Amino acid sequence: MKIKLCPGQPYPLGATWDGEGTNFALFSENATAVELILYDEVYAKKAAAVIRLREQTDQVWHGYLPGIGPGQLYGYRVYGPYQPEQGHRFNPAKLLIDPYAKAISGNIQWSDLLFPYPLGNPDQDLKKDDRNDGASVPKSVVIDTAFDWGDDRLLRTPWHKTIIYEVHVKGFTAQHPEIDERIRGTYAGFASEPAIRYLKELGITAVELLPVHHHVDDMYLIEKGLSNYWGYNSIGFFAPDVRYAASNERGSQVGEFKRMVKALHAAGIEVILDVVYNHTAEGNHLGPTLSFRGIDNLAYYKTVPDQPRYYMDYTGTGNSMNMNHPRTLQLIMDSLRYFVNEMHVDGFRFDLASTLARELHDVDRLAAFFDIIHQDPVLSQVKLIAEPWDVGEGGYQVGNFPVLWTEWNGKYRDAVRRYWRGDDSHISEMGWRLAGSGDLYQHNGRRPYASINFITAHDGFTLNDLVSYNEKHNIANGEENRDGINENDSWNCGAEGPTDDPGIVALREQQKRNFLATLFLSQGVPMLLGGDEVSRTQQGNNNTYCQDNPLSWHHWEWSGRQRDLLVFTKKLIRLRHEHPIFRRRKYFSGRKIHGAGVKDISWFRPDGEEMTENEWNTFFVKVLGLRLIGEELDETDRHGDPIRDDAFLILMNAHHEPIEFTLPKEPAPQIWEICIDTAAPDREPERFKSGESFSLPGRALVLFRQAGL
Repeated sequence: MKIKLCPGQPYPLGATWDGEGTNFALFSENATAVELILYDEVYAKKAAAVIRLREQTDQVWHGYLPGIGPGQLYGYRVYGPYQPEQGHRFNPAKLLIDPYAKAISGNIQWSDLLFPYPLGNPDQDLKKDDRNDGASVPKSVVIDTAFDWGDDRLLRTPWHKTIIYEVHVKGFTAQHPEIDERIRGTYAGFASEPAIRYLKELGITAVELLPVHHHVDDMYLIEKGLSNYWGYNSIGFFAPDVRYAASNERGSQVGEFKRMVKALHAAGIEVILDVVYNHTAEGNHLGPTLSFRGIDNLAYYKTVPDQPRYYMDYTGTGNSMNMNHPRTLQLIMDSLRYFVNEMHVDGFRFDLASTLARELHDVDRLAAFFDIIHQDPVLSQVKLIAEPWDVGEGGYQVGNFPVLWTEWNGKYRDAVRRYWRGDDSHISEMGWRLAGSGDLYQHNGRRPYASINFITAHDGFTLNDLVSYNEKHNIANGEENRDGINENDSWNCGAEGPTDDPGIVALREQQKRNFLATLFLSQGVPMLLGGDEVSRTQQGNNNTYCQDNPLSWHHWEWSGRQRDLLVFTKKLIRLRHEHPIFRRRKYFSGRKIHGAGVKDISWFRPDGEEMTENEWNTFFVKVLGLRLIGEELDETDRHGDPIRDDAFLILMNAHHEPIEFTLPKEPAPQIWEICIDTAAPDREPERFKSGESFSLPGRALVLFRQAGL
């Protein structure tokens, strides 16, 4: 291959095709030399060309190659000191993936060649291995960014109108019978008419996709015949994972991802990406050299003070990104902006977000990362969701993220689970969660939608398994059931696992409905784990990160009970869409509403009397009533007139026996009509008068709507 090298430009970083040639730019602060390696085949043993980049501007090595265009495979070899005890791990024998690669072709071919040191020796990482690993490393790909977006743009669905569906790109359609087998489990499959029709009919407004950045299947998993299905092991922060592409054409995953986003937007569905910027797939000091470690270890990773051979590990994965370094911050910010501007993504959920906030050894809510995002004209306008914890000291930060951020509310999950399990629980805890968790978020001016409410998520039991298993069953993961966290003590739902006992089955179905009803009637933003609406099971495995098979995938052949739960879920979602009182933009005030004569939110005992302040703070109960009064809301109808919603009464009984509940009398006689009963989901609407005694079933939630007189 005959190559002409021109000086090129230091910006933008990565490989940029301009129609006539490609500019290559790579940051490395401590390198002494950089070589650009071109390949004709993904796993070629010999390079097609080796080009020394001789231009360096502001610590960026760059060059321009005329005639090089889309589809070209490339990688880097970076020279510098191999001094692990000083934090330097340069090894030009190891081919490196471009951190700014917009597409990556192929996957890791594991062997000891990928490690920068010879395996099996004492202090093994202190000695350099000089063997070439080029045939084992995926190649970066030059792409054409052109795409016809038409009139597509970010949907900007208001937070308070958002309903999130957490789902895996592959798992959602891998077994869908109405989708062409050739595109099942791909971006194209997710964008297909049957897939989008299902999401649209369900009523969700956003999909939160498990990581789609190109990731690495861990060596220890490959050796067990498994893979990293969830994908929380990123190596390419700009590259949609090639595993989910229907086409084998180099770089085609980029256009296919864009077509998926465009199709979802056309259906009114936002796309939120679960992103993993807190660590990379290179692991601890004994991990392989794939990209960042060999480009500039000290710049990209947070090392132990006074012992830079080792990494600070706030994630449990072996390393943490160095958010103190401006180029690492730039990498992440450039990645986020790229997915908004070029890929039209509507928002992000940040895995272990507390790690990103750490400066020195503390979690700082005013960390540079947050300051930069808040000042960014692009990123400050999209949806930002934090997983507000990591594994380091002081890492649990629920309620402490800044304005503009929402959070996965782990306290909501825990409180609701405890309540429906029948634990003696402090009523104020459950009250706060149902009303939007103002105790966590109101102090700094955040709104109820700062709380992302969830019962289950990808990491843990599905809803079906939550009420069906008292122990985790993770043997298939090959770790003798030691992995995953025990989520249940006892649900008192009968036998462990599947059963034909009608009483146990009925109780489990009712508990699922209790959880779903609580989720969609709570203030805040509901997040539904994909498949919970049809009782998807993982057979008691609560850590399916390595199960890329039908155990984790969605199933599309449903029993009658599964169809019934889907109908019930759709009804709840429709109710939430139709009644703004369940998705308020502001917290309830607890004060009387002008013209209504009663408070906007009131809590009741079974005798129909309002709970006292003392009972609210000290009373341990399993039964409560919650009345929401439909004040004039800050929404308008199609004529521009203010909307005044109906009043609703929610009665909840976590006790196993029914209890008589007197419907509240004040302020004047009213008629209450049942619209949801988790004990009898097919119940016809019934009307009761205020002051009348109602038999509230055991382990049930009943929703009444005020029907007047």
